[in-house]
Amino acid sequence: MRYNARLRIVRALRDNVARYLFFVSELYAFAILRPLQRAIRARGDEAAWFIEKAGLARFLREDEQRLETVAQVRRWRPDAVFVPGNWVPDFFPGLKVEIFHGFNVSKRSDERGHFRVRGWFDLYCTQGPATTQPFLALAERHGYFRVVETGWPKLDPLFSGEYAKLEPQRPTVLYASTFTERLSSARILRDTIARLAAKGEWRWLLTLHPKMAPDVVESYRALAGPNVTFVETDDILQLYVRAHVLLSDTSSVVPEFLMQHKPVVTFRNTRPGPHLLNVESIDEVEPALRRAFEYPDSLRQAIETYTRHIHPYRDGRSSERVLDAAQAAIEQGRRGLKGKPLNLWRRLQARARLGYWGL
Repeated sequence: MRYNARLRIVRALRDNVARYLFFVSELYAFAILRPLQRAIRARGDEAAWFIEKAGLARFLREDEQRLETVAQVRRWRPDAVFVPGNWVPDFFPGLKVEIFHGFNVSKRSDERGHFRVRGWFDLYCTQGPATTQPFLALAERHGYFRVVETGWPKLDPLFSGEYAKLEPQRPTVLYASTFTERLSSARILRDTIARLAAKGEWRWLLTLHPKMAPDVVESYRALAGPNVTFVETDDILQLYVRAHVLLSDTSSVVPEFLMQHKPVVTFRNTRPGPHLLNVESIDEVEPALRRAFEYPDSLRQAIETYTRHIHPYRDGRSSERVLDAAQAAIEQGRRGLKGKPLNLWRRLQARARLGYWGL
């Protein structure tokens, strides 16, 4: 029996309610998936969470449903599994949907980075033209998955007015860094940030990637004081809204922050362009921040052009488009698609990670 035919039978038995599973491997997944959960609930459907790393379960909210074992997932039979990451258990039921953990910031080559396909997914929901066209070419080449441009669910709250009351009054800089050691500015800029914060001219918000080296995290946590707040959060969007300017490097937070049409100063970014105030030396950081606060028209226009290319949607409805794309893919089934790669080694690795050895 075809998958979509089985799906119709299952839905009929449970009053036509769709079930969607969120597969979480890292803290950043919560901010990406919660707007999608809101859209699912608005349709009268159900969402549940599977947390790969048990320690992350503490970030679940009281009204969020968690499935703790593979057996529970298989009994629940999700219609689709949404993944803001690079892999998903093939033994989970349902359509496998990649919704990405961030924008392409070119930390690695295309073959090893954002445009690497691993044989896990049935559907890629892309963020904008910058990613849609490459993935359409990959779909044509490989033939076993579909691609739909939907926008990115994580950004929906930025455009819905949800955070409007958080806009800062005092001039505020947000600092965030990639955890990739060769690209990170965290060790290099720590003393510069401490010096600028001590001046008291600007307020500072500091946040670091969950995978950042513990000694670096502690060195930044120690800066907390009258002008500095160190923040650990599963909702980095509220930090974007609370800042006027971002200081970063080659981090995925850079394009996310730019979506607000606010300026970004980057330290040794691997792909600098007119939309960034990129610097190569420590001495350039403070002047660049001052220029960012001035926000010249040329910079504003460059940011608007760049953001239209990576994510043209500003209606706060990307989650709805993702659900529509998933539903359409479910209805289509595997018609017109090739079989997925056998992926034996990756499948064995997936079973080992979750301790599951069934069929």
